[in-house]
Amino acid sequence: MSRTITARARARAAAGGTNRWVVLVVLCVSLLLVALDATILHVAVPSLTEDLRPSSTALLWIVDAYPLICASLLILFGTLGDRVGRRRILLLGYALFGVASAVAALATEPGVLIAARALLGVGGAMIMPATLSILRAVFPDRRERATAIGIWTAVAAIGAATGPVLGGFLVEHYWWGSVFLINIPLMALILPLGRRLLPESRGDGDGPWDVLGALMAAAGVLGCVLGVKRAGAGEPLLALPTAGPLLVGAALLVLFVRRQKRRPHPLIDMRLFSRAAFTTSVGCIVLAMLALVGLELIAVQYLQLVLGLSPLETGLRLLPLTFAAMAAGATGSYTLRRIGPRRMVGWGFVLTAAAVLLLTLMGQSDRPLLLTVGFVLLGFGLQTTLFSAYESMLSEAPQRSAGGAAAIGETSYQLGAGMGIALLGSVMNAAYGPGLASVPGVPTEASSAAANSLGEAYQVADRLGGTAGEALHHAARHAFVSGLHVTLFVSAALLLVGALMARRLPRVMECPAEADELGGLDGLGGPDEVGGPDEAGGAGAAGGSDELREAVGLSAPDELRETVGLSAPDELCGTVGLSAPDELCEPDGSRAHAEPRVPATREAIEPAGSGRPAH
Repeated sequence: MSRTITARARARAAAGGTNRWVVLVVLCVSLLLVALDATILHVAVPSLTEDLRPSSTALLWIVDAYPLICASLLILFGTLGDRVGRRRILLLGYALFGVASAVAALATEPGVLIAARALLGVGGAMIMPATLSILRAVFPDRRERATAIGIWTAVAAIGAATGPVLGGFLVEHYWWGSVFLINIPLMALILPLGRRLLPESRGDGDGPWDVLGALMAAAGVLGCVLGVKRAGAGEPLLALPTAGPLLVGAALLVLFVRRQKRRPHPLIDMRLFSRAAFTTSVGCIVLAMLALVGLELIAVQYLQLVLGLSPLETGLRLLPLTFAAMAAGATGSYTLRRIGPRRMVGWGFVLTAAAVLLLTLMGQSDRPLLLTVGFVLLGFGLQTTLFSAYESMLSEAPQRSAGGAAAIGETSYQLGAGMGIALLGSVMNAAYGPGLASVPGVPTEASSAAANSLGEAYQVADRLGGTAGEALHHAARHAFVSGLHVTLFVSAALLLVGALMARRLPRVMECPAEADELGGLDGLGGPDEVGGPDEAGGAGAAGGSDELREAVGLSAPDELRETVGLSAPDELCGTVGLSAPDELCEPDGSRAHAEPRVPATREAIEPAGSGRPAH
C-alpha cells in the first residue's frame, strides 16, 4: 500500500513539473484553432456565395451556425467534462472538429455547409471549456497559473485577429474551402499529442449528471444568443423573431438556476455567484467583449469602406492590436502580482476607454499613426482586463468545478460578443441613418435604402450616378464617421462602468496553498484522496507547507505518513481522530460538504508600495 501511495505522490509531482508547460502549448494550439475558425470565414463569404448560391437566410445560418451552437453547448460540455473527464471530452472535440472541417471544405450544397458549421460548433464547445479547466488543474500554484492564463488569453486574441488575414490570403490564392481545410492537418497532429501528453482530470463526480438541466441551459443560451444576434442584425427588438427567442431563452435560464439551487448535486454550484469576485469577473468579461467585438466590427467597416483598404490591408492594420494583446498577456502575471486584480481590471478598463476616446479623432482621411496608437492602447487595455478577469474567476472556483466555471466564463465571452454587435451596431445605425434623411437631389426611396448600411449606400450612389450619386456618396461617408464617433463615446461610457464594477474585486492577489488542486488528475486520486496533513486543515506539524516538507527531506505528504509509520490515509485520519480520509471531517465524525476547504496557509501578494515585500 505504501508503495502505491508513494507512486501517486511522484506522479503528482511530475504533473506539476516542467511537463505542464508542454501541456499549455497543446492547450493553446487547441484554442488557436477554435478562435481562428470563429473569424476566418468572414472574408470567404463573397467567394462561397458565388459558388454555392445560398439564399439570404441560408447565408445567415452559414455564418451564425458555428457561434450559436458553440455558445449554447458550452455549459453542457463543460459540466460533462467535470463528470466523465475533461481530457476525454477534449479529445472527442478534436476528432469532431477535424471531421466537420473536412465536410465543410468539400461541401457542394448550402445545407451541407450549415450542418458542417453546426458540427464545428459542437466540437468548439467541447474544446473551449476543457482547455481552460485542464489548465486550472495542471497549474495549482496561482502565480504560475496567472502566467499560463496570460499566454492562453493572448493566443485567443491572436487567433481572432489572425483569422481575417489568413482567410484573405487563402481565398485570394486558393478557394473558399481552404479556410476549413487547414484545420485537418493540425488536428491530425494535435489529437495524438493530446492523447499522449494531456493528463485526465475531473471533478468529484458525486450524483447523476443532470441531463435535463444541461439541455435547459443549452436551449436557454441558444435563445438568448439568437435573439441578441437578430437585434444586432437590425431587426426590431420587439419583433417576434427577436423578442421570442430572448424571452424563451431568459425563462429557461431562470428555470435552470432554480433547478440547480434545489438539486443536491447541481451541474453548476450557484454559490459561486454569491462570491463578489466571481460574479464581478464574469460581468467584466461580458463588458470587455462587448466593447472589443463591437469596436472591431465598426473598425473593419471604417477601414474598408471609408479608407478604401482591401481585406488583407485591413487585417494588417489591426495587427498592432494583436501584438499589444500579446504583450499584455505576456506581462499580465507580473502586473497582477504587483498591483492586484482590482487595480489591474480597473485600470485596464480606463486605458481602453482612453484609447476609444482617442479614436474619436478619426475622420474621412487616413491617419495611420493615430490608428496605430489607438489600436495598441485598445489591445493592451482590453487584454489586461480580460486576463485579470479570467484569472480571478478561475481562482475563485474550486478545482472540482473548474469545467463549469470555465463554461460560465466562455458563455459570458460569447454573450458579450453578441451583445457588442447588437448594442453598438444599433447605436451606430441610429446615429448613421438620420444623416441620409434629406440629401439634395436624392429620392426618398434611395435615401431609405442607403440608410441601411454604408456599403448599400455606395451601391445606391453608383446606380444614381451624376451629382445626386456623388452627393449621396459624400453624405454617407460623413454620416458613418459621425455615427462612429457617437458609438465610440457610448463604448467609452460602458468601459468606465466596467472600471467602477472592478472595485468589487480583491485588492491583492492571494495565493492559497490549495491541497486539492491536482487531486482530480487521473491516476492521482480524486480531489479528496490527497490525505496529507495539509488537506486536513493543517493538522500536524506539516501545516500544509510544501517548503516545510522539503526542509525536512520529505517530498510529498505520502512520505510524511510513511516517516511517522502510517501506510495509508485512513491510518492518518484514525490517528488524529477523523472518520474519513476523503473529506473534511469534524471531530464528531460529521462531514462538511457545505463549503470548499479553506487552506491553513494563505500567502497574499501585496501591491507595489504597500510596505510589504512582493512575491
